[in-house]
Amino acid sequence: MARMKPYANMFLVFVYITLCFMLMLYFYKERTVALESKNKQLANQNQQLKSENDYLMSSPEDSQKKKNGYYVWPELDKMAQKMVSESEGRFKKSWALYLVKESKRYDIDPYLVYELLKVETGNTFNPNLVGPPTKYGRAYGMSQFMKNTAPWIAEMGGLPYEEELLFDPYYSMQLSFIYLDYLHHEYGNWDEALTAYHRGMGGLEQYKKEHGHAKSWYAEKIQRKAKSHDAVAAAQ
Repeated sequence: MARMKPYANMFLVFVYITLCFMLMLYFYKERTVALESKNKQLANQNQQLKSENDYLMSSPEDSQKKKNGYYVWPELDKMAQKMVSESEGRFKKSWALYLVKESKRYDIDPYLVYELLKVETGNTFNPNLVGPPTKYGRAYGMSQFMKNTAPWIAEMGGLPYEEELLFDPYYSMQLSFIYLDYLHHEYGNWDEALTAYHRGMGGLEQYKKEHGHAKSWYAEKIQRKAKSHDAVAAAQ
């Protein structure tokens, strides 16, 4: 037994060293994963900042100013009234007129924004709507912006930001125009722009990775509905 004791001690030392080595590997792996995650997050933030800068620098005022000096008021009124009628009065005439005028300023199909608001509010057009809780928080107002997204969009558009403004229908619509204009400038098509509006820019990339395209139900429904309005208007 006395002869076995040195071997037992050596075995215990070996086990101890092995455990220490395994623990070092484990913590090293955990730290590596954490650093990779942090680097990915920083890369995404840098890309977003670059995208915002490109958007603001490429066209300092062009996307946020009138591209023509005059619009025929009866045409705007007719489009606005159609939205009011289609929504059975839930989308107020003053909101509709504001939407149509701003759509001209941003060169975005007004019916596309109208249908987006319809989907976001479940066809209620409720400016005081509060969305269900998610891991990212709740969405607020007619355009359903979250409190982690609305501030930088407002800043990008030169707007003030206060949380209660998210329930102002005109402010909410203005944010949606700024964000849609930014996203369309970033991606160059409405499939990606609308899917990013719905899922976030990171969510868009994940969706494309999983499906191989950006044609989400959200993007397709809004575009299809908007085209149906345009088709009726053209026929008339």
